[in-house]
Amino acid sequence: MTFQIAARCEKTGRFGVAITTRPMAVGSRCPFIEPNVGLTVTMARTDPRLGPLGINLLKLGYSAQRVIDEIAASDPHIEMRQICVIDRDGNAVARTGARNTHYSGALVRKNLVAMGNNLFSERTVGSMGEAWDANENLELEDRLLAALGAGRDAGGQNGGQHSAALLSYGWQSFPYCDLRVDQHAEPVGELRRVYDAIRPLLPFYYGRPMDPDGYGREDDWLARKGAAK
Repeated sequence: MTFQIAARCEKTGRFGVAITTRPMAVGSRCPFIEPNVGLTVTMARTDPRLGPLGINLLKLGYSAQRVIDEIAASDPHIEMRQICVIDRDGNAVARTGARNTHYSGALVRKNLVAMGNNLFSERTVGSMGEAWDANENLELEDRLLAALGAGRDAGGQNGGQHSAALLSYGWQSFPYCDLRVDQHAEPVGELRRVYDAIRPLLPFYYGRPMDPDGYGREDDWLARKGAAK
């Protein structure tokens, strides 16, 4: 009972996933990203081992379609899963197992997969795609959150949502953004609130490891940025 939007930013090459579900801690077991390589998301009766498997295959140079095929061939319970892959070139593929219930499916395009299982209706997926298109001028993370919110507003999943996560990577080995809401009555809205609070500091935390003297303290950096505007 999960829905998500996964994407590669065509302008920057960055990868990101915004996801929500009824059980707790969705961010700990569903989205997997390797910078400059690609992403895998595993959902439904999820097997978190399939995420690293997909990433390792992408590192070997496999295309997104080949990765999905290899995962399907290796998993005896594949018809209980829902999986998507986007590779470094933006090729995107999704697979929804036959044993998923109610509306379960995906919208797949270059650089994009919006998908979900046990959804209120197919509008959840369609609305995420529409919101992604309507916000093409936003940063990757804002665009993903706008799409996730649209999926929620279109009905979301049966039983509602209690956890949500936003994960994105640039070129470094650590995430650009890694936020999780693990138990909340309205996790998508709470995820947006937390993201809006930390958004001004995301470039600071991403750049400071390489230049700790130049970046200095958070408050000083924000003050300099504010003065420069």
